[in-house]
This record gives sequence, C-alpha cells and structure tokens, in this order.
Amino acid sequence: MKTIGNIIWFVFGGVFVAIEYLFGSLALMITIIGIPFGLQSLKLAEVALWPFGKKVVQSESASGCVSLLMNVIWFFVGGIPIVLTHLLFGILFYITIIGIPFGNQHFKLMSLAFTPFGKKVIINI
Repeated sequence: MKTIGNIIWFVFGGVFVAIEYLFGSLALMITIIGIPFGLQSLKLAEVALWPFGKKVVQSESASGCVSLLMNVIWFFVGGIPIVLTHLLFGILFYITIIGIPFGNQHFKLMSLAFTPFGKKVIINI
C-alpha cells in the first residue's frame, strides 16, 4: 500500500512540493544564519517526496531551549504559510473518502512544519 501511495503522491504533486522545499532550503542556506532553517526545510523535502511509510518522532537528543527558540522563529518567519497550506490540502483531501490517506500525509507534513526542530524522520517497516 505504501509503495502505491508513494507513487500516486509523487506523480500528482509530491515531486513539486519536494522541489519547492529544496529550493527554499538552498535559498535559506545562502546565509550562515539560515543554515539551521535550511536543514529543517530539507527534512520537510524528504518527507514530502515519499511520505508513506515515514514517521515523524521527537528526537531524544533535542535541546529544550534552543529547539524551542528556533521553532518559535521558524513558525513566525515562514512556518505559518506552510502549516496553513498543508492544513488546507489535508481538509480538501478529507472531503473525499479516497483522499483520506493523502490528507493524513498532509497533516503529518503540517505537524512537522509546525515545529521541525527537535524532530526526526524514521522509516516504518
């Protein structure tokens, strides 16, 4: 199921979302200050390319104050539009029964885009 879901996701827009995150990441990495935010955008691109079979978990090595501060900066500088976009697409996919798995993936991306610092992506087997 996850292979078929990933292929459908990839063909019908997943590749474009991943490319947008990749370009955003490269733009952020131009400056030294933007490198940590660019790395988080790469994490989003990884999940956006093949979201089925991946799980977002809290990292055990996350430092509390730094992660919190970076998440607050991320959210107010660029996270709000990303979160709202994934929320809108998730709701639109949930309207149809066949789109519910794709809505779930948008909600997973939304939760990662909400607070990307201190989270890591693992592959479910």
